[in-house]
Amino acid sequence: MNRFSPDHRLKFLLGAALLLPAAPAFAAETTIADTNIEAEGEVADEGSAATAVAAASAAASYDGAEIIVSARRRDESAQDVPIALSVVGASQLEATGNYSLTQIQQIVPSLQVFSFNPRNTNINIRGLGSNVALTNDGLENGVGFYVDNVYYGRVGQSQFDLVDLQQIEVLRGPQGTLFGKNTTSGAINITSRKPSFDPEFSGEASVGDYGYYQLRGSASGALIDDLLAVRVSGSVTERRGFLYNDTQNERAQDYSNWSVRGQLLFTPTADLEVRIIGDFARQKQNHVLNVFADYFGTYANGAAIPNSFAERAERFPGYSFPTIDPFARRGEADSHYQSNMDGYGVSGQVDWNVGAAKLTSITAYRWWDWNPANDGDSTSLPVIVKAQQANRQRQFSQELRLASDSDGPIDYVVGAYYFWQVIRGKGASAYGPAAALWNRPATSPIPLAAWDAALNGFEANSTSDPRTKSYALFGQLDWKFTDRLTLTAGLRYTHEKKSGSFTQIHVAGVDLSTLPAGLAAQAAALRAQFNPVTSYSTGFTDNSVSGLATLSWQFSDDALAYASYSRGNKSGGLNLTNLPAGIDPDVAPEKVDSYELGIKSQWFDKAVTFNVAGYWTEISDYQTAITEQVPNTINVRQYIANIPGVRSRGVEGDLSFAPSERASFYASVAYADTTYSDYPNAPQAPERLNVSGIQDLTGAQLPGVPKFTYTLGGDVSAPLGNLGGRDLSIYAHADYSHRSTFNTSSSDSLYADVPAYGIANARLGFKTDDGLFDLSLWARNLFDEDYFQTLSPGVTGIVTALIGEPRTIGATLRTKL
Repeated sequence: MNRFSPDHRLKFLLGAALLLPAAPAFAAETTIADTNIEAEGEVADEGSAATAVAAASAAASYDGAEIIVSARRRDESAQDVPIALSVVGASQLEATGNYSLTQIQQIVPSLQVFSFNPRNTNINIRGLGSNVALTNDGLENGVGFYVDNVYYGRVGQSQFDLVDLQQIEVLRGPQGTLFGKNTTSGAINITSRKPSFDPEFSGEASVGDYGYYQLRGSASGALIDDLLAVRVSGSVTERRGFLYNDTQNERAQDYSNWSVRGQLLFTPTADLEVRIIGDFARQKQNHVLNVFADYFGTYANGAAIPNSFAERAERFPGYSFPTIDPFARRGEADSHYQSNMDGYGVSGQVDWNVGAAKLTSITAYRWWDWNPANDGDSTSLPVIVKAQQANRQRQFSQELRLASDSDGPIDYVVGAYYFWQVIRGKGASAYGPAAALWNRPATSPIPLAAWDAALNGFEANSTSDPRTKSYALFGQLDWKFTDRLTLTAGLRYTHEKKSGSFTQIHVAGVDLSTLPAGLAAQAAALRAQFNPVTSYSTGFTDNSVSGLATLSWQFSDDALAYASYSRGNKSGGLNLTNLPAGIDPDVAPEKVDSYELGIKSQWFDKAVTFNVAGYWTEISDYQTAITEQVPNTINVRQYIANIPGVRSRGVEGDLSFAPSERASFYASVAYADTTYSDYPNAPQAPERLNVSGIQDLTGAQLPGVPKFTYTLGGDVSAPLGNLGGRDLSIYAHADYSHRSTFNTSSSDSLYADVPAYGIANARLGFKTDDGLFDLSLWARNLFDEDYFQTLSPGVTGIVTALIGEPRTIGATLRTKL
């Protein structure tokens, strides 16, 4: 149900675009990119290439230099492209020491990333993309993740350390009319450095507290002059854990990541280029260890919670109610936990200049192996000793596109895309000796003996295999009516087929046939309540059309205004899990209508860049992950459902100022009012479950979305003299990122409100200007801010948390040859 009229949309967007009338603004770019960067691996979607270009130039030029990108298959200034994008270049990555997506969000306010573990990672742009919930293998994320033009099918693959990067682009809004997978919320496009025919080497070594060390290196050069070049790069990161497990007497939340990437560049002629890339990454963590953050023993109206956490704890004389002190960073889980994964793949890109156009082919195959283990109850009691879902994901993609390369009034890109994916899942749920007494309510008519027979040693395993085949045709056209007025139009047709099956069986536990009939029947009913034996298959076919229309006006040499409308589509999903009765295994597609106005400008001989954009996005049949408690247990089940409507509207602004070659500063701010426009049957919050099982969340902010975020940062340097015939400089960098309060539960529970927080980072060093020597001292979370990443209240009244990293300090030595 759409409760907002077109007139209201127009008024809102006009107000956003004119918010700061004194300066024609920055098109929502948090860019901090390098000079003369080519956005070669441009993203997919509704204006994605256009998008990429636009924002790239805006923010990236905070150092006063023009940013050149090729997102629309030709070189142009990013400030001339009418779309919102943030660009973070290699120099900014080095200045901040950010080499993971979670860290990079601190300098891109419209991007939110938080992770229960790599598989259960949530990525949102403008408040849209994924809900705060455990990942469902049958549901795609609304934000696409690309590395060197290759779409990564599972969000967990984005959580490895990033290696040897040229730049990162964050595109906002529906993407699909240029190439790649269709995404409705935006895309993250990462480009690595290409092989060079000139010899290159760069390396760095870092050490810090918590046993931290990191080694990074990259080397490139010609194997055959002007014909074949190679680049090899890699990184190793190790760190001890930030948490301590009092039960197992060992640290948790440690980190180990190894990544390597190799490339070949073949240039048989001036018009033909072939790039082959292979990569492998392995990550290991002794995590997730939840900590207890809060407890409520009564409902919101004062009534006592039956079978509460405290009541359960009292049944075990040797167990003490946990101390609620989350920032002591201590947990008590007794079962094994880990978050281990491997990701690897190979891709080939061919670029052939055929005269008035360039033909590009991108072929890729990727693997992702996810191997988790979890303690399902977070206590030192053997209640849920296994609660995990392993994955073996495989994907193949093929893209072909033809892009014009001429100076005429019309430029175009046309292409085709194919994507295949299978995710083989293996789930395990197992229960220990304490499960029966812990779960059984005092008022249960079923005797404890039946509960114990049902759960002690009981294990259920499941398998699932969602499969996707996607075919798409797309195209985008830029028509210059005059030198200053351009119309951009794009269209995409997608045909997608999804299918899969789910099976759950019992693999361990007491043989119920050896028990008396009455006791066996009661135990069997309990097992069916916790983990029923089930098997089913499902599938569907979907056809969709999406498009883009943008009008841009270069109303002065250094100022551009644009207005854009895009329609995005996200394919349906599959509910391949233990479904409650009456839930459809097939989930309907999403439809997105997005409106945007923006102004981009530069001032004072391009020393100042200032851009602003306002947007209004409405989604119908929004796909969300519903997480609910299985009655009379502490088990959680999850499935996908459509809700009628979601609306996201907001304003983004970016300012950069480079008063000299040795000083540059930037500021970015984002306001996101992202709410349920129609959600009358939402799951109820734990503190109100005695009133009703459902609630009306219409008008409530979506989970995981702060309304206000902002980033401030700057770099300064000064000459120090001469070292060994080389100019020597001292330099400093600082940045600060703030996020307002947000909720991390699908039920909008009061106990899941994460308080606002801000994180400051700093670096101080000295280096030779040619890069041969660079030594710096750094601090992350400089002021040791205590903050939560997530808060998760349960029906027992206990609230568990994932908490942010403490202050870390260290030193880095770099060299470039």
